[in-house]
Amino acid sequence: MLRGVSLRVTAPRVAVLSAVEDHPHADTDSIIRAVRAHLPAVSHQAVYDSLRTLTAAGLLRCIQPRGLVARYESRVGDNHHHVICRECGSIGDVDCHVGEAPCLTASDDLGFAIDEAEIIYWGLCPDCATPPST
Repeated sequence: MLRGVSLRVTAPRVAVLSAVEDHPHADTDSIIRAVRAHLPAVSHQAVYDSLRTLTAAGLLRCIQPRGLVARYESRVGDNHHHVICRECGSIGDVDCHVGEAPCLTASDDLGFAIDEAEIIYWGLCPDCATPPST
């Protein structure tokens, strides 16, 4: 995967890819903890550098929903969307309701060549929407 995008294979990059794959929508601190479980001596900077490089190469996607820290995911290139719980902050992937391309069709593109749409649905997850039993 790394060589496919002309990146050198390093232990931190492999560990970061694995951590993000295992923990979709994880924040940087969670990714650092997951990477350190396999590479205890890895520095914060090595993880930050790997995240930046892997995102720039298109192997990871960074999302930063309003009011939340940046999150990373390995599901890239399919123009999916996200649903976020206002209460607990859980994040899920949501496929485009009408297919891939229609989500990229704006009413007026203002001359832009649009290649991605970022749609976030906000609400309450099933656990938070269910009143606690007494």
